[in-house]
Amino acid sequence: MGINERLHRPPVTGRTATEDSADPLLPFREQVRGALGGRLGTRNPDSDIDAGRLAALVASEVADLVGSSAAPLTAEEQGRLVRDVVDDVLRLGPVQRFVDDPTVTEVMVNGLGPIYVERGGRLERTSARFADEEHLRSVIDRIVVGVGRRIDESSPAVDARLTDGSRVHAILPPLAVDGPTLTIRKFARDVLAVDDLVASGTLDPTVAAFLAAAVEGRRNIVVAGGTGTGKTTLLNVLSSFVPATERVITIEDAVELQLRQPHVVRLECRPPNVEGRGEVTTRDLVRNALRMRPDRILVGEVRGAEALDMLQAMNTGHSGSMTTVHANSPRASLARIETMVAFAGVDLPLRAVRQQIAAAFDLVVQLERGADGVRRITAVTEVVGLEGDVITLADVFVLDRDPAGPRLRATGVRPRFGRELLAMGIGLPADLFDGIDRTEER
Repeated sequence: MGINERLHRPPVTGRTATEDSADPLLPFREQVRGALGGRLGTRNPDSDIDAGRLAALVASEVADLVGSSAAPLTAEEQGRLVRDVVDDVLRLGPVQRFVDDPTVTEVMVNGLGPIYVERGGRLERTSARFADEEHLRSVIDRIVVGVGRRIDESSPAVDARLTDGSRVHAILPPLAVDGPTLTIRKFARDVLAVDDLVASGTLDPTVAAFLAAAVEGRRNIVVAGGTGTGKTTLLNVLSSFVPATERVITIEDAVELQLRQPHVVRLECRPPNVEGRGEVTTRDLVRNALRMRPDRILVGEVRGAEALDMLQAMNTGHSGSMTTVHANSPRASLARIETMVAFAGVDLPLRAVRQQIAAAFDLVVQLERGADGVRRITAVTEVVGLEGDVITLADVFVLDRDPAGPRLRATGVRPRFGRELLAMGIGLPADLFDGIDRTEER
């Protein structure tokens, strides 16, 4: 398309060709919900009535209201209306259907506008929306109160989770200019295995074998990538290679990891209470974990000062630990960790920090989400060491963006810890690292 065509093409309206039409039941649903509130009186989801009995009561009240109405609704529409109002009163309103939909991975509520969802790595605009801000706020409060957190004008942003483990972020005005915003990243009900990542194109079988050997051989690994690239999912798969005989401690801001080993201790951060007290940070939990006789420590995501404690743990006998970090390249991930160490308030020379990083980490696994929505590993990079003041990295596998299809290929670099794996009885095929004639050290 030429520049003149781009300048003069019609403006984008934000609607998509596949967008659902407006919900014809929305006005009637609001009428029924209002009438239902009057008929239920003080009986509401916060009362002592059993949740199952209350759901049946709400469904019965709605059915009576619909039956006595002159509105021409089919039996299917009446059934849907009952479900929608029950969701409004007891559950998450118009968001509930997407939380229940196994094909949806993320739900985004932008004020009173249309609700967006992610399916197969692609965003879709739906016809669903909240009718008013009061209803949206009530759903947010229901989520937040359920996990002992709070959100109000004095604390207008919160991270929480649903009972199924789905991660929730909510933010209120005045921070959210166009109204309350709610984002739900759904928790996978079925734990993905390495075969699932291979089938989806995220992982190559050869690379999977190498990473399995690295985890079993107690290499320290960083999983890096942008938001929504599948870092936690990959970390969960890597953790499946940890021997069942080891004691693993996981530390997360909100619990997401689903380890299947028999000896796992899960720790979760705690926000401050209404008085601003009682906060337990990731750094606090890392320090506590060091006193709990861990074989390995898995930190769901390194975000701040806990980076220093994580480095010390990896350098003092807790090899085989893993974490994730937001970064767009292997080198950028180590630079971010270097910056986060400064948050600890310890006056360390830059070279000393880099020595700690180079000694702590063995591998960086880089992820990205492509334009086609597929999450892929783009590089598996060894942390070679420190030369001068520069941390030396060497790509072991890189993504070859072949027109016939992207594929991870070996660069020909053999990781230096290969001999250590062999000494532990962990063998790797001799031709595993024979690949493209391109060795990149950066």
